[in-house]
Amino acid sequence: MASDARNLTGEPVAERVPDAGTDGAERPSTVHPEGTHPTHPTRPTRPEGPGGTADASPPAPDGRTTAFAAPAAVPLPNASGPREATTRLIAHGCWYPSADPAGTRLAFICDRGGVPQLWTGSVDGDAVRLLDDGPDPVREVSWSPDGRWIAYTTAPGGGEHTRVLCVRPDGSDRHILAGTEPGSSAHLGCWAHDGSAVAVTVAVPTAPSAAPVPDAGAGPYPAPADVRLPDHWQGRAGETELLGPPPHTDPGPALPSPAAVTVGAATIGAPGGRPPSPATGFGDGLSAYLVDPDGAAAPVLIAAVKDAATLRVCDLSRDGALALLRRGPRGRREAVVLRTADRVTTCVMPVADGDPWIGSFSPRADALWLRSNAHREFAVLLTAELDPDGRPRGWSTGAARQGSELELLRCARDGATAVLAWNVQGISEVEVLDMDPSAWPGAETGPYRQVTLPHEVVTRVTAAGHRLALALSGSRRRPGIWWLPDGATPVRTRWSSRDEDAVPPGRPPVRPVPLRPTARDGLPLNGWYYRAPGRDPGEPAPCVIYLHGGPEDQERPVLNPLYHEILGRGLDIFAPDVRGSSGYGRSFVDADLGRGRFAALDDVADCTAHAVLAGPADPSRLAVMGRSYGGYLTFASLVWHPDLFRTGVAVCGMSDLATFFEGTEPWIAQSAAHKYGHPEHDRELLRELSPMTRIDALRAPVFAVHGEHDTNVPPGESEQFVRAARERGLTAELLTLREEGHEFLRADNRRLFRRAAADWLQRHLGG
Repeated sequence: MASDARNLTGEPVAERVPDAGTDGAERPSTVHPEGTHPTHPTRPTRPEGPGGTADASPPAPDGRTTAFAAPAAVPLPNASGPREATTRLIAHGCWYPSADPAGTRLAFICDRGGVPQLWTGSVDGDAVRLLDDGPDPVREVSWSPDGRWIAYTTAPGGGEHTRVLCVRPDGSDRHILAGTEPGSSAHLGCWAHDGSAVAVTVAVPTAPSAAPVPDAGAGPYPAPADVRLPDHWQGRAGETELLGPPPHTDPGPALPSPAAVTVGAATIGAPGGRPPSPATGFGDGLSAYLVDPDGAAAPVLIAAVKDAATLRVCDLSRDGALALLRRGPRGRREAVVLRTADRVTTCVMPVADGDPWIGSFSPRADALWLRSNAHREFAVLLTAELDPDGRPRGWSTGAARQGSELELLRCARDGATAVLAWNVQGISEVEVLDMDPSAWPGAETGPYRQVTLPHEVVTRVTAAGHRLALALSGSRRRPGIWWLPDGATPVRTRWSSRDEDAVPPGRPPVRPVPLRPTARDGLPLNGWYYRAPGRDPGEPAPCVIYLHGGPEDQERPVLNPLYHEILGRGLDIFAPDVRGSSGYGRSFVDADLGRGRFAALDDVADCTAHAVLAGPADPSRLAVMGRSYGGYLTFASLVWHPDLFRTGVAVCGMSDLATFFEGTEPWIAQSAAHKYGHPEHDRELLRELSPMTRIDALRAPVFAVHGEHDTNVPPGESEQFVRAARERGLTAELLTLREEGHEFLRADNRRLFRRAAADWLQRHLGG
């Protein structure tokens, strides 16, 4: 499964003493061998309890903690003053930049200390400062518009839970804003435009659903469950509107926008156009708040959803009258415009998966800009003129490309320009678009200028004053941050690692070449082939078929240290995009829904055959490997095609879809039900698709790797497959990485994983 940026879970947050050092990161991994602010709604003064702090939300009548509890700040030790990372990695990565208001400094994430941490640095200087030296990996960063705060998220223990923190740019006054309550998690949204508050989504597990409340206006959807708001919010922020069910039968963007959405609980759609079923038992209780980082005012509730996969506040109008929200599970994301004064939904529009920052309002909130694939194959820039009540007067396409996906959209604060990043067969192309149509009669937008990129893939775009900053990755370098002093030519920041430091000297990274297989049913596929250095062009070579996660991820030509390790052992790699991958249109993404997953399993074999027939792969020395959903495909390929591969390496993969649904996070289960099938209604389909069902067909040795804190795909998925293989007399081993979740983020663990996987592959394939 892909790790959604929300990372909101229903398990207790791992308790950790902040700034206690990195002892936890040094635990050995385990090998299991064989054997009143004008810019937002009126805010009440923070109530104070006996201790001078805000009272906690009262419990619900049944004694449970309410699903919509307001976040409470927790102070942390001072982190001001110069700091250095405990470890200095020359080959490090820098990513996720966010600029101060002047555009002269950037906050960013960097792993030069061995774990992703929060740093700041000058765009054109050498000096950098580490702001949080704790062992918990940093996920997202956002500098406030007034420059006084930097908000960021961390993942305690490296797991799937996240907290939202804030700190002054000098490292002082660091404290947790949300995510410390037992069983909760928190996610970062946008800032109010004056910097007075930051949006935070809090997630807690939902209690058992109450009986549906009849609602004559609910239309064809099930009536909403009764969701109780905390008593202390009633009468403060007014009645809170619960966002309604997904209206995927709305007319297209050229027609008037749908009317206000009926209040209700989020529902789960089903493949094949079946009526949606109630989302009972799936998802978390999600509440989006505006939180004052100074602690001078109580949090203000913006919206709440029960049994939902995601909820993020992506933008607020300058006067705070409108909020742009992103909600819904993977494959069914929606943009929602909400009037904050009366909690009325004025617009709902389907939007694309991928980057969660889906769009923004114009400075006067008279227009809305969205990255959307509504009623089309590829995501485009959609624009709508808004009336004074926040309702669209109509939709138009501001920018589109035939056969290419708009994957990143960033609009300038003054609304004059927008930066668009397009995905063209896995390669990024960036352009800056003039957004003022008044200067170009008859056109929705003005002309654009192309930005020449020094590397293949852009992962983030942010405004840096009147300039831009880009996070870039490429096949021959680590992730780094560039800025555009002239608005057109990227210049690498001095603290981003140099291209020549991407890998140890002596063996440069391999640049992949594209391959274009065709599936047995005629569906065109794509992939990247990496040739091990030192071999003659026609010499047959052992080859690893590597399968990405998602399923909606896409293989991109970026430097992967794992690939570099494997290639150094004399093994080729072919990394295909089987059906279900993103980047090739909605039909391709949806081609693996339900029983279409059997065709995705055939794609693995068809891509392998193409690597042999059209490439130099040796048919007698083939291996399959993947992580997350790719780990599932690895397990499945070993039992569906038992004579094709000599061995397999499955990383954080699902082996039984029934046990996966029982153990995963509720919000992941909601998304997965749309992709694989409902765990109750489609029980037989899930049984057929589960590798454990066909375990008796396994012939090849298998190596499984898992993070101990993975609550996305629980470690038991690897454990049961390895156990079953051993019971059948086959070679099988399991490597459990300590202090890691679904993603491996610590340098020592990443190194151990790479070497162990490459050792296994080399031993079974030969170099």
